[in-house]
Amino acid sequence: MDPRAVTLEGKRVRLRPLAVDDADRLFELSAGDEAIWRLNPESEPDRDEMRRRTEFLVAATAAGTDVAFAQTLAATGEVIGQTTYMAIDRPNGSVEIGRTWLARPHRRTGANTESKYLLMRHAFDDLGANRVWWKTDALNETSRNAILRLGATFEGTLRHHMVTWSGRLRDTVVYSVIRPEWPAVRARLEDRLARRP
Repeated sequence: MDPRAVTLEGKRVRLRPLAVDDADRLFELSAGDEAIWRLNPESEPDRDEMRRRTEFLVAATAAGTDVAFAQTLAATGEVIGQTTYMAIDRPNGSVEIGRTWLARPHRRTGANTESKYLLMRHAFDDLGANRVWWKTDALNETSRNAILRLGATFEGTLRHHMVTWSGRLRDTVVYSVIRPEWPAVRARLEDRLARRP
């Protein structure tokens, strides 16, 4: 398993490698959006900090430590958010999906579900992953419910796992899908996506 920069095509969304030029658009989409930043480990960035974070992710993708994607609309190429393969463990075939957010108008539209489906399909079917996993703030009910709807299994809680930008000690919850579960998860997600208008 060796994730690298690639474009993943869906009916609604296209995941393409994140570019430094995406930074301004990402800033505009996320500025002042409490749903993105309130429970994020990092504070809301200004325009310059968003550029630095984007440059970091582009460099990490080039180095192979992460693979960062711009989430875009398949029909227009419009950037609507970002997501990342991270914590890439090549020897053990494990990868985390994280640093994910969508602009407000694209939430609850199927874009998140299709993005996660594309990432899991690529990890399991193309790269031969054994495990795909997520972690989120224990207080983030929206994220927790979205991960469960994907078909992931709750694994446990890492207590006082990190200190957030506000100084709060965060408990982190962990979920995963493993290779034996993937066929059933894939079938359920494909059915769900097919039924969306």
